[in-house]
Amino acid sequence: MSEKGLNSLIPAYKKTFASGEIQKTYQSLVSIVQNLRTDFSKIFENQYTVANVLHGYIDVTYFYLQNDYLKDRKLKFAIVFNHQQAHFELWLLGQTKNVQVSNWKKLKGSKWVTGEVMPKYSIFEIVLLPSPDFENYKKLSKNIHTAFDSVSKEIFKTLEK
Repeated sequence: MSEKGLNSLIPAYKKTFASGEIQKTYQSLVSIVQNLRTDFSKIFENQYTVANVLHGYIDVTYFYLQNDYLKDRKLKFAIVFNHQQAHFELWLLGQTKNVQVSNWKKLKGSKWVTGEVMPKYSIFEIVLLPSPDFENYKKLSKNIHTAFDSVSKEIFKTLEK
């Protein structure tokens, strides 16, 4: 938290919620993620098990995907809507911190693991759709599915090495 006390932050918090726009926007974005989850369940029905939508704090909304290959390696994908950036990401996650660290080291130097510091919650995070068009759900859904399909295949090739 910032150096300010919580009481001094409350007026700005109340002001943000006053118009109702933030609640409406948040609910609409979560609904989009829920619809994407349903689409992923249908499109990748024979390839992945798709978990329910989860909410991070106020910062992310996501769902997991896993297949036998990932499960055997204690890994899973997450399709993540990053609320602060207002874009979609693909995260590769480990079942435990040790699994994440081990895979981060293994993938270091790949196109996805280029930094010196591992992300806090994942092995890596890739922006799937940097500028989503929220007005055209069909196009948005198709773009995310296409990007996921392409990137996940690349990730599997790299993991298999």
